[in-house]
Amino acid sequence: MLELYSKSDCLRFAEENESNLGKEDYRSDFWRDYARLLHSPSFRRLTGKTQLFPNNETDFFRNRLTHSLEVGQIAKSITKRLNHQYNLNIDEDLVSFSALTHDLGHPPFGHQGEEALDECMMKYGGFEGNAQTLRIITKIEKKLYNEEFPSGFDDSGNDLRFGLNLTYRSIASILKYDTVIPFTKKERKMFHDSRSEKTKPVKGFYKSEENIIKEIKEKIAGDRDFIGFKTIECSIMDIADDIAYSNYDLEDSFKAGFLSPIDLLYPDEELLVRVVNSVNKRTNLTLKPDDISLILIDIYGHILESTEEIETIKITEENKDDLIYYYAGNAYKSSMNIASNGALRTQMSSRLVGKFIRQVDLKLNKEAPYLSKAFLNEDTLIEVEVLKTLTYESQILSPKLKIAELRGKEIVKRIFKTINKKNGNQLLPKDYQQIYLRSNKVDKKRVICDFISGMTNNYAIQFYGRLTSENPETIFKPL
Repeated sequence: MLELYSKSDCLRFAEENESNLGKEDYRSDFWRDYARLLHSPSFRRLTGKTQLFPNNETDFFRNRLTHSLEVGQIAKSITKRLNHQYNLNIDEDLVSFSALTHDLGHPPFGHQGEEALDECMMKYGGFEGNAQTLRIITKIEKKLYNEEFPSGFDDSGNDLRFGLNLTYRSIASILKYDTVIPFTKKERKMFHDSRSEKTKPVKGFYKSEENIIKEIKEKIAGDRDFIGFKTIECSIMDIADDIAYSNYDLEDSFKAGFLSPIDLLYPDEELLVRVVNSVNKRTNLTLKPDDISLILIDIYGHILESTEEIETIKITEENKDDLIYYYAGNAYKSSMNIASNGALRTQMSSRLVGKFIRQVDLKLNKEAPYLSKAFLNEDTLIEVEVLKTLTYESQILSPKLKIAELRGKEIVKRIFKTINKKNGNQLLPKDYQQIYLRSNKVDKKRVICDFISGMTNNYAIQFYGRLTSENPETIFKPL
């Protein structure tokens, strides 16, 4: 059996004293990391963060927490299958940890919240969800208490925090993008399309965590020189995230009444072009709009199937209009049934998720087994990318959501601007104020950013209301 793990994988940045209960041999290091995540405030707060639809308006759709749980289940299924197929020992607890952690750094209000914080931090290292996830588990979360320096900073302003104090391999499992985010706007120009004036968040990790990543790589990979460090657990998590996103966001769109299967069979030409351009750019494929249409027909075309009753009728000049009406009505009724019936929606999603899981394969790296790569075969990858991009282009960029998201962006930027003013740090909770006061000028911006990015949608709205409303919430509501 190919050995995927070493003793150094289970090392932590800080030594810990044994529990008063003594050593627990039945709990692996990765299982302990999984437990630390599950009990963390950052994980709990995912229930109040947007997945597709703002959860402050309705409780009927997925949020970041339920999405993460679904990604965890899919990732674990992929792991079981690959372990069985290749006689491997990919650690299921570690993969589950990776899957449940992957969205931890997302701010309130989804993509607009991310863009808002990135714009506020443009001169100070930027903001990006994956980078914030790494920062949360290695610094922001609180597992160890330093009696000498309770704030986590020494008198010289050195950051002594260890976050959840996870194993090196657990931290590596969420490193999707092996890139240091440029510190200034000028430095990041090379990451963007020169034709676009808009500077979007760069995927990677912050300069402030660069030494952490360096140490993790040294412990896991030793002296090996490689391009694009990404562990096998991370590649499984990444695929599971795409599978969940491509199916369940569409399912929620059906439930909301914003889309139905028949809409996907006859999409707007402009939408098809946007989907094609986006998919081709990310995958280096050369798809055309007709290719996208055929893929959607293959997935949803069963709603156009005729019944045995109508197939016995001979088409004539006299009855053709009636038959066309019947076919159209049958397809429309079938589409609406799927969109409005929870059981039918679930069956369709379940069928597609199961199909995609079965198409995950593995490219073994015998020289560095921990860098073995899980991947989808090309046909399935195209299907997943098309569904994922279709949701993004038709829903996330739609006016219905844009209004809510732009409002969220305004809220985030106003809160940042207010706290960043002179004495604005007094609005921070006590523990954040301690960190703020011990930080240098640049790091003070990052502390404000950390605080805001950890907010739920509702908390951000309430905080904003207390800053701007003529009838603010009670002063007894805790920060």
